[in-house]
Amino acid sequence: MNAGQFEDIAMTIGIGVLIIFMFFIIYDLGKRSKAGKFGMAVLFFALGLGMLGFIVKTVLVELLDL
Repeated sequence: MNAGQFEDIAMTIGIGVLIIFMFFIIYDLGKRSKAGKFGMAVLFFALGLGMLGFIVKTVLVELLDL
């Protein structure tokens, strides 16, 4: 394994952990603000949309490089 491969694997794992942590932050924000089920859904939709865009962009770039 060379440095480039290690960097790719570490970046993928690091970004995955960061996305999971951001979902936890969104959940905690909804829980502390006592947002109901609908409020939680709106929080996850609105704030999670940015992360979804990043994931879709990454997948598209990988597909177009093939």
